[in-house]
Amino acid sequence: MQHILLTLVTGDFLTNLAAGELNITTEFIWLITGIVLSMIGGAIGGMLLAGKKIGYEFLAILGGFFSPAGVISAIILGLVILNFLTNY
Repeated sequence: MQHILLTLVTGDFLTNLAAGELNITTEFIWLITGIVLSMIGGAIGGMLLAGKKIGYEFLAILGGFFSPAGVISAIILGLVILNFLTNY
């Protein structure tokens, strides 16, 4: 945990993120970014799908809650595969 906090302060984190280097810090940030984007996409998709019939707010909440369920496992699997591919 100390290493993560030190790299955030010194700017090494942004260099690693921009260079595409995969370490635990950048993988965590990409995971959080993917989850947030999937929640936004799920909320918009839920509103477009059946917003008039059930209600826009209700479907936005449901889409925001249930969309990361399928995305989190795909993001983690993709990051693990990328981590293995960078070693070879």
